[in-house]
Amino acid sequence: MDAYSIATVLIFLSAAFGFINTRFLKMPNTIGLMIITIVFTLGVLLLSYFDPTLLNAEKAIISNIDFKSVLLDEMLSFLLFAGALHTNFEQLKIQRWPILLFSTLGVLTSTFLVGGAIFGILQILNLPVDFIYCLLFGALISPTDPIAVLGILKQAGVPKKLETKIVGESLFNDGVGVVVFLTIYQIAKSGIDEETTFNVFKLFGQEVFGGVALGAILGYICYKLMKTIDDYHIEVIITLAAVMGGTVIAHKLHLSAPLAMVTAGLIVGNDTVRASSMSEITERYVDKFWELIDILLNAILFVLIGMEMLVLVFEGKYVVAGLIAIPVVLLCRYISLFLPINLFAKKLDFVPKTNLIMTWGGLRGGISIALALGLTQDMNRDLFLVITYVVVVFSIIAQGLTVGKLVDRFKIKA
Repeated sequence: MDAYSIATVLIFLSAAFGFINTRFLKMPNTIGLMIITIVFTLGVLLLSYFDPTLLNAEKAIISNIDFKSVLLDEMLSFLLFAGALHTNFEQLKIQRWPILLFSTLGVLTSTFLVGGAIFGILQILNLPVDFIYCLLFGALISPTDPIAVLGILKQAGVPKKLETKIVGESLFNDGVGVVVFLTIYQIAKSGIDEETTFNVFKLFGQEVFGGVALGAILGYICYKLMKTIDDYHIEVIITLAAVMGGTVIAHKLHLSAPLAMVTAGLIVGNDTVRASSMSEITERYVDKFWELIDILLNAILFVLIGMEMLVLVFEGKYVVAGLIAIPVVLLCRYISLFLPINLFAKKLDFVPKTNLIMTWGGLRGGISIALALGLTQDMNRDLFLVITYVVVVFSIIAQGLTVGKLVDRFKIKA
C-alpha cells in the first residue's frame, strides 16, 4: 500500500472516529479516538475468525508504517511547535526554574527509579532482563507526553499556574527524555569504556544545547522575516518552513529536533514578538493554522496508537508486568517531583496538592510507544513494548478521564 493510500485511510478513520466521539461519546478527542480505535481493532480481531479481510488490511497499514520514524522524525516537530506557540510565555518565564528541574533532574531521577524497580519486579516474575535494558524502559516511560497533556488539560479546569508547570515540563522533558534514552541506548549497544563515556556526554550536550540554540536561531529568523512584511499567507508559510527546514537541519547536525521546535515555538508565540511582528489578521491565521495542524496530527496519532496493539506479543507474564508497572511508574514520578516542588513551593506560591496533580496529570503517550518500538529484540523489545502499551493506555484513558475530577475534589480552581 502506497503512502497516499495509507494517509487517506488514517485521515478517513480519524474523521469517522472523531465524528462518533463528538456526536455520541463527547470525550476529549485524544481519549475518545484512542478508545474507539481500540474497540474497532478488537472488533476486527473478532471478525477475523469468520473473515480475515479487514484484519489483513489493518495489518498491512501498520506493517507499512514505521511508527517510531513517523512520530519522532516527522510528526513530533509539528506538534511541539504548535504546543509551544500557544503556551503562555510570561507564565513559563515565571515558572522556568521548577520546569527546568522537572524536565532534567525529574526525568533522570525517574529513569533510575523506574529502571531499578522494574528490574526487581521482572526478576520476581521470572523474567530475567539486564539492568541496562530496564534503564532503557525507565528512560522511555519517564517523559510525560505533551501531545496527550495539552489536549486533556484544556478540559480539566486546572489552574493556569499549575497548567503552565505541567505543559512546560512536558514540552521540555520530551526532548530531554529522548536524549536520555538515546544516551542509554548507546551505552547498551557499545558497553562502557573511556571513549564511549566521552562520546555519550558529547552526544548529550550536542543534542540538548545544540537543539535549543538551533531553535533560538530559527525563532529569531522567523521574527525578523515576519516583521518586514505584512502578508498573512506568506507569514504562515514562513512558520511552516521553519519547522520543516529546522527538523531536517537538526537531524543532519544530530541536534534535538524536539527541543529546537519547542524553543522556536516559544519565541514566535511570545506576546512581545507577536505584537511587533504580526498584524491582528496574521496572528489569527497563524494560530488557526497551527491549531488545525495540531488537531489533525493528534487525531492520526491516537488512531495509530490504538492500532499498534496488533504488533504486540501478548503473553500472560508481560501483561502482569505491565499492570504492576502502572503504580510503580506513578510512584516514581511522585518521588522525582518531590525535591523540585519543595524547593520552589513557597517562593512561587504553588497550589495545594501540586505533586499529586502533576503525578496524575503527567500522561504518557505516543512518544513512549515510539521509543519502545525502537528497541532491538536482544533488548527484550516484545516485553517492554507490552509493558509500555499497558502503561500508556491506562495513562491516557484512566488518568486523562479523572484528572479533572481530582482537581475538583481538592477544590483547586483558577
